Order: sequence, then C-alpha cells, then structure tokens
Amino acid sequence: MALRVAGLLVSLLVHVPLHYLWRTVAYGSPFPKSFLKSAAWICGARVEVRGTPLRRDVFFISNHVSWIDILALAGASGTAFVAKAELSKVPVIGWLCSLNRTVFVQREARGDVAGQINALRESLADNWSVTVFPEGTTTDNHSLLPFKTSLLKVLEPPPPGVLVQPVLLDYGDAGEELGWIGEEGGLNNARRVLSRKGGFAVRITYLEPFSPEEHKGRKAIAAKARAEIEAALLAALGKPLREFVHDVGPVRYNAPKGGDTPPLDS
Repeated sequence: MALRVAGLLVSLLVHVPLHYLWRTVAYGSPFPKSFLKSAAWICGARVEVRGTPLRRDVFFISNHVSWIDILALAGASGTAFVAKAELSKVPVIGWLCSLNRTVFVQREARGDVAGQINALRESLADNWSVTVFPEGTTTDNHSLLPFKTSLLKVLEPPPPGVLVQPVLLDYGDAGEELGWIGEEGGLNNARRVLSRKGGFAVRITYLEPFSPEEHKGRKAIAAKARAEIEAALLAALGKPLREFVHDVGPVRYNAPKGGDTPPLDS
C-alpha cells in the first residue's frame, strides 16, 4: 500500500504543475486525463478498452462498481463526471475532481433540478463528454440496479448533436472483491484496494451510441441504455445476473434477475 500511495503522490506532483503551466497558455489541459490514467495503473487497474468512445458531444451512461471506475473511464476518454456534492468537500479528492471539471449535484435538492440540468448542459458544451452512473451506487459486478433517471432530464430535449453511448465496466473475477458495497467506509475501501497484491483487469466496453432524439423522454433513454449494458454484462459473465440488495439510507434496491425489466423512477 505504501508504494502505491507514494506512486500516487509522485504522479500528482508531476502532473499538477504541468496542468497549471498549460492553463497559462491554453485551455483544455491534457494532464488531468494523464494523471487519472496513471493513477488507475498505480492502483492496480490494467485497463483494456473495447469499442470506440466518442470524443465529443456525448453523454456516457455506465454501470458502477468501484471508485476505480472514475480513474479508468477518465483515463480512457478524458470524460468529466456527475458526482455527489458531498465529494466536493473531501480534502484533496474534491480538488482533484474540480481539475477534471466534475459536475457536482445535490441529489436531495429536488427543488434545484433545473439548476443541475443547466450545469450538465454547460458541462456538455464545455467538456465535450460527461459520464453518469444512473444506478446511484456501486454493485458487485454481477448485478445491475434500476436506473435513476432524474439527471437524464438534461436530455429532455437533448442538446443539438449530442449522442448517448452506453458503457460496460467489467472487473472479471476481481469484481466482487473490489466492489464498494454494504456499509464499508470510503477510507477503508481505499485502504483495502490499495493493499491488494498484484493487478486486476478492468474492461471498458464502449457500446453502440444512439441518438436520444429517437427515444421519447429520459425513461426511454435510460431503458435503452440499461438494456444494452445488461446484454453486454450477461455476455461477459456467461451466466444470468443475480439479485443484489444494497442499503442506501432508508431505501433498499433489489436488482431483478437477468432478463427482467426493472422499474424506472420518475
């Protein structure tokens, strides 16, 4: 673990000054993407990219297994993310998120949905790509939770020219071990992942993009993306998805078994 933490610090000390030097002469620094890619490798992720990610004007919709997802996806495509507002207040982590132009949202602030949608629209225009994890939490790599659709309101109506590209994250046999599930705290999970010996495969599969204009509303868009991700996960596992129960405050989400259609929230 100590070697990995040291490696992350060295990478940070190299990339951050280069980022700020770049920003004095040009916009769109490549160094946050470079840092996150190196951070994923230092943490043990051996990222394999399948398919072709769109480079701009794209709304990525992905399943969610671990905090490593963010390092792997940003390192592969340079995408920005939608994240809980609480993350912006975490020392160092919040600052790193801001370097990658993360869009912070207050999930409980239902009265400010319009503001959140405007922030997402601005991010799409500025960052070229944004990634959302609509399950709202992490799973065990063998399940897929119902998709929450509130943040997909940015696609009602969709910004001109923007496409949706579903993404599958698959950690293979290491998925259950690396998944951040249950009541485990973030610090303990990070310590456990960083203490793990050896590397682990992370396969990112960029599926066929589609136009949100061809699907009427966010629920239809979410259903289309989820169906594509579920089919790809079934193919990767070679067996049916299993039921998964994850405590998230007072709510319990029961993922349906493979092949069933989940209910979508309003």
